[in-house]
Amino acid sequence: MSEQDDASYDYRRYRQLLLQAGDEESRLQLIALLIRERARDRLEAQRASDRAAMTAETVAKVLGNGRRELSQRN
Repeated sequence: MSEQDDASYDYRRYRQLLLQAGDEESRLQLIALLIRERARDRLEAQRASDRAAMTAETVAKVLGNGRRELSQRN
């Protein structure tokens, strides 16, 4: 796990929840919570990556169109 991944985890909260999980069902609920939150974090990261890629593609298209227009004028 990278430092960036560590930043999204609230270790104090998870530790407290683990201390409160006195039975098997509570521990299983905590595990399910960790899985859901990790999945959510990964989905958010993927969406951010997709947005960055779309922005880069749009910028490339705009810059590419501008170059073509300049070459057609000359």
